[in-house]
Amino acid sequence: MLHWFSDGNFPLYLAPMAGVTDLIFRQICKEMGADVMVTEFVSAEGIMQADERTRKYTEFSEEQRPVGVQLFGADGERMGEAARKIIDKGLAGRRPDFIDINFGCPVNKVVSRNGGSSLLRDCPLLASVANGVAKAVGDDVPVTAKIRIGWDADSVNAVEVARTLEDCGMQAIAVHGRTRAQGYAGVADWDTIDAVARAVAVPVIGNGDIATGEDLAKRKRETAVSGAMIGRAAMQNPWVFREAKYFLETGKCMEPVPMQERWELVLRHCRLAVDSGRHGNERQTVIGMRGRLMAYCKGFPGAKELRQKLCQVESVAAVEDLAAGALEAYQTTTA
Repeated sequence: MLHWFSDGNFPLYLAPMAGVTDLIFRQICKEMGADVMVTEFVSAEGIMQADERTRKYTEFSEEQRPVGVQLFGADGERMGEAARKIIDKGLAGRRPDFIDINFGCPVNKVVSRNGGSSLLRDCPLLASVANGVAKAVGDDVPVTAKIRIGWDADSVNAVEVARTLEDCGMQAIAVHGRTRAQGYAGVADWDTIDAVARAVAVPVIGNGDIATGEDLAKRKRETAVSGAMIGRAAMQNPWVFREAKYFLETGKCMEPVPMQERWELVLRHCRLAVDSGRHGNERQTVIGMRGRLMAYCKGFPGAKELRQKLCQVESVAAVEDLAAGALEAYQTTTA
């Protein structure tokens, strides 16, 4: 059993999101109360070809444990070799706590290569991938999987897929309550997530539309899931983990995070990203962060104007100036 589910624990996972859940953002969310981390998905072929850019996605710090490295691909043998390489060679400088297989990504460039959610249409192939990784890894580290509820509304097969994955040795299954066809639109189907959780003996982690402590409490109370995974809500509000745990413990909502603290986190993220040098020089890093900065500012006073300015920033100093101006305007209007 995965130790983070022991003693009645109900762990909160940070969902793996390409271009979002990098080393730094995972660090921030861990500080905010996220229990389990999963890396951005990593191409098994990239690992096998010793691609340095791909290997960077496997990096994590000791403070982030428990953390898993998520792989995608469609060749069970190659996937298994890649998983073995991650474990044996310590590509991240250390061994992960688990290997996770991506059977849920809806993005065209992954699906077109028969990876991610495309395997939901081919259960024998999905089983061969899961078996390939589980056999290659053996008892060294657990193997888990993430799925969607099906390819489209006419082929919702999450219960069947989950039973197959359990038979293949997966030790936990995360279920995003949407089909591949939905993308991120519509409402997550927690009835299907609940059905999956009741159909298998391994822990099931529910994912979809959890943005508040009330959302989390409802899903914990009304379904059989053993944990929850939070993704898009954390992009604009990484405090969601702290807020959700507080609600579970007290039944009350935390006070809103002060604007000063919100802006301090935005600036800290910028500085950490630049200092890491992982994305090039300062200008390249800040330009690459524009989308992230705009996500943070969703719901801020004057958000529309802020987003227009943030999509032009090229330096930390420019973000600092925007923060100072926004805070001054906010304090004036609330005085």
